[in-house]
Formats: sequence, structure tokens, C-alpha cells
Amino acid sequence: MGLIQIEGMEFYSFHGHYKEEQIVGNRFLVDLTIETDMSKPKESDNLKDALNYQRAYELVKMQMEQKSHLLEHIAGRILDAIYSEMDGIKQATVKVSKMNPPMGGKINSVSIVMSR
Repeated sequence: MGLIQIEGMEFYSFHGHYKEEQIVGNRFLVDLTIETDMSKPKESDNLKDALNYQRAYELVKMQMEQKSHLLEHIAGRILDAIYSEMDGIKQATVKVSKMNPPMGGKINSVSIVMSR
């Protein structure tokens, strides 16, 4: 077993509960960790035997381009896309962070973490 970690994927997206957030947009960071069996690609050195993390990034990017009201919804869609498009996943964890959220004070970010 091993972990693939794609950290600090940055997107400018239009997610949020408030109408203004869906118009103005905000910066989001996404971290994805995928647990998978790495014994075959370790020996073969062949991408066809490995979980393609470039494809994982593309799936995250596609989900970040679709508007949502809640971070939980975004994270759930990311996990759904990863599991439906990729084989060999034992467990996946996604963290979605909204930078500088409009909460009435100075806040670096608010994040949710979901695993399946």
C-alpha cells in the first residue's frame, strides 16, 4: 500500500452560500490523498500499472468548475468522481479550503475534510 498526495491545488471558483460569492468568486485550495496498492507500478515502472494522479487532478479541476453552495457538496462530488473514474482506490480523503471566507472577520480559511 502507499499514498498519493496531491497538495495545494489552487482554483479560483464561484462557490458559496451567498449570491455575491457565486458572482465574485474566491480562491480555493484542495488537497487529495489516495491510498492504493503500489506494488505493481513499483516493479514495472509503467504508468498503465499505476493510479494516474494527473487524471485525479483533472477530475478535481472539473468539479471545482461547477458551482456549489457548500464545501461539503464540492468534496462529495470530488470523491464521487475519483471513485467512479479510477480503479484501485482503497481510501481517498479530500480537503477543500475556502480562502478568506466572508464571515465578518479576518480568517485565513475555512476547510472541510471528507474520506471514503
